[in-house]
Parts: sequence; structure tokens; C-alpha cells
Amino acid sequence: MTVKIKQILTCPEGKILEFKRDLSSPRPMLKTLLAFANTAGGRLIIGVNDDKQVVGVADPLDEEERICNLIADTIAPRLVPNVELMTVEGKTVLVVEVFLSGLRPHYLKTKGPENGVYVRLGSTNRQADRELTAELRRSAEGIAFDELPMPDLSIDDLDLMSMKSLFRGECKLGEEELITLRLLTHEQGRLVPTKGAVLLFGKDRIRYFPDAWIQCGRFVGQDKAEIFDHIELHDHLPQAVESIMLFLKKHAMRGADFSEIRRKDVWSIPLGILREVVINALVHADYSQRGAPTRIAFFDDRIEVENPGILLPGMTIEDMKQGVSKIRNSVIARVFRELDLIEQWGSGVRRVFKEAEELGLPELQIVEIGMRMRFIVPLTDKITVQARTGPVEAQVEAQVEAQVDLDILSVCTEHPLSSSEIATSLGHKKLSGNLRKALPRLKKAGLLEYTIPHKPNSRMQKYRLTPKGTAAINAKRSVDTG
Repeated sequence: MTVKIKQILTCPEGKILEFKRDLSSPRPMLKTLLAFANTAGGRLIIGVNDDKQVVGVADPLDEEERICNLIADTIAPRLVPNVELMTVEGKTVLVVEVFLSGLRPHYLKTKGPENGVYVRLGSTNRQADRELTAELRRSAEGIAFDELPMPDLSIDDLDLMSMKSLFRGECKLGEEELITLRLLTHEQGRLVPTKGAVLLFGKDRIRYFPDAWIQCGRFVGQDKAEIFDHIELHDHLPQAVESIMLFLKKHAMRGADFSEIRRKDVWSIPLGILREVVINALVHADYSQRGAPTRIAFFDDRIEVENPGILLPGMTIEDMKQGVSKIRNSVIARVFRELDLIEQWGSGVRRVFKEAEELGLPELQIVEIGMRMRFIVPLTDKITVQARTGPVEAQVEAQVEAQVDLDILSVCTEHPLSSSEIATSLGHKKLSGNLRKALPRLKKAGLLEYTIPHKPNSRMQKYRLTPKGTAAINAKRSVDTG
């Protein structure tokens, strides 16, 4: 155990670790312990100064009894930590270990359950507001916020047309299917939408969830002093993924707007990583929080994706990197999974770190800031198309594909076109390789469909936009006029 303590002493203070010289100021120490219990557990080591030098405690047994009495007298519900005396460098330290509590939220008795709840953010303790306190209580009871009913609403408050267009060919979306997806639930003898249903497909979502929208901005330089372009997105959440990616792709293809480079140069943003990070933010946001929407900030050297809500109790940033996942919004996550926006539970964050390493990017960062989560994706320098190789080539090819897809969708907005008509509309004499690959890709993605679906090889066959394709084009136009 002494060896283990020596290892702990080499670690920095953080979400699950804090050092104290003594018990002369018990109040901050008590906040730390109940914050550990509410958040992810942790260890408080008493007898170590700010320079992490072991000074020990003068009367170990008396101090052990004192801290146990303080905890019992000041924290509710009752908190029973593991308290041990250990010898390090000939001196005795007091180790107080607290585990994530099933009785959370714990609070200071003197401040009461409304004002005395604290959570751990990094190496600091933050007072929880009413919404976060409710989140702690729900998580202890195994209740997801987005599963809760909205008894004053009905199925008529959902955009069923958009819902059906997204689920085209996947399921019928009758009453039974909507219940299975937990978009509808029984409440007092009638079927009502869940919070998740309104967040996903509500006709008047912002009325009930004022911060459930997305703010995108492209900034000049490396701070927010000067903004070049911005847009506010109020799409249904599954469609918002494409709208956000359109905004990022738009500026990825505009490196020349921000630095003196040739037109053949392309800004190498990692589209696959960003898509995964965006989906993670929309699925795991705490929509019960009020204050600010999900934000996407595009700087010259990085892209930041920030959503409301800290990590769920029991989770740490290191857990995320290792692929550990807890679902905050089970309804939203289920729908995203059914729409193939999520591949495997818990694999997304781990995969983006691996992909970033393969691309040679600086390490991605995840931070809890305020009551929000921020994912920082660093960008490499601009690259030249002619010199692209390896993983970077894939990123450039993805950008080229995205532009080709948008061009095809744009020319199909007026009326259906055959493949040769699409080529002509785009200024090609014949169907090129990129166009030939793009058409089945767009069809598979549900953005284009055949006009004669039962005769795929008919010489009269044409392509037309689906409702999903129309929504994508409308999102692009919204971004361009942002």
C-alpha cells in the first residue's frame, strides 16, 4: 500500500484526487468529499502540502476520529468513506476514499438540499444548480431525462413527416414502433410524447427547450475576437448533424479566405473525426440545463465542439478515452442508432483518438468547463492536393466527395434528372468517375431516389431528391446565407 501511495503522490490533483496539508479548514474538505460522492468518487489525502511534500498529521488517531465526526455531522444523506492511516517517508498521512454514492445527491446540512450540493469539475468543487441536482438524482434512480413524459402534449406536436422521411424504408413508424422507440409513452391513460421525442422531432422544440439548438461560427485567427461567418441551426437533431458538417465543409474548402495560399490548396480538417464528435455532443448533451446551446467554433488551428452538461456520475475523461460509455439520453441515442448515425455503443470517442493518431494530429482534448463539455480537435497546417499521401489523402478525398455530392443534389432540386443530364448540368461531357461513384452513394444515404424504383435499369430512369435530400440542400443554402 505504501508503494501505491507513493505513486498517487506523483499524480496531479484532479477530478478524483486532492491533497490537504491539515484539517484547519474543514469546510473545503467536506465539499470535496461530497463532490467526490456525487461525481465519480475520489481520494482526499491529508498530510501533504501544496508542493506535494509529505508533512504528515500530528495526531493521526485523533484526526481520524475528527474527520469521521465532521462527515457524520455535516453531510446528508449519510456518507461512509473508507478512512486509512498510512506511513510515507516515516510520516503518517490520512487517506479518505469516497466512492460514487447510490444515495446522491449528497449535500451540506447547513445549506440544505437546494443549495448545498457540489460536484467535482477538474480539481475544483462547483455548487450544483437545481437542474444538475435533479440530474444527479435521476442518474442514481436510473431514469433518463429524455424518457420523461410531456403530459401536456400529443402526437400532433411531433413532425411525423420529417420523422418518416428519415426512417424511410427502416420501419413503418406506427404507434407501436413509436412506443418501442420511446418517442411515445403512456401517461395517465393516454399516449404522450417523451422529452426525447420533442427534442428530436418536436414542431415547437425551442418553446420547451430554449437551448436545444446549435450555434456555428468561423473565426479569424485563434480566438473569438473576429468572426467571419456564423449560423444558428434549429433543425431536428438527426438532420442537424448534416447541417453542421455542411458548415464545416464549406469553410474547409475556403482555406484561401484565411491565409495566402493557392486555390489548389485545401484546408485539411478531419471530417470523420468531426462528424463523430458532433454526434457525441448532440447525443450526450444535458438538455435539462439552461444557459447556452451546443456550439461549434472553427478557428484557424482547431475546432471546438461544446455541449451543455458535465460527465455523468461515475465517468471521467480518461474513461471516455478508453471507450467507456454511459448514455445520458437513451431515447436520442436509440434513434441515432436506428438511423445509423451511431455504429457501436461507446466506440466513437476511442475511435476518434485512434484516427487522430493515424492522421498525425496533436492529441485531441476533452475538458469540463463550467457546466459544459468541450471537445477540441486540433488542425494540421494546410496541405497541397498534389502532395497528399496516406491518411491525409483520405481527408482531402472526403472533402472532394462532399462537394461533388452537394453539386449533384443542387442540380436535382428543380426536377428529376437522368445520370447523363446530371453530368451535362455540371458541365461534364459524360458521366465521370466521381459522378459515377456519387450517385449510388447518395441513393444509399437516402438523399436521392429512383423515379422508377421497380425498374432500376430502365433507360427512362432518373434521380430525384428525397425529403432528406431536400432538407440537406435547404441546410446548405441556410449555411451559405448564414
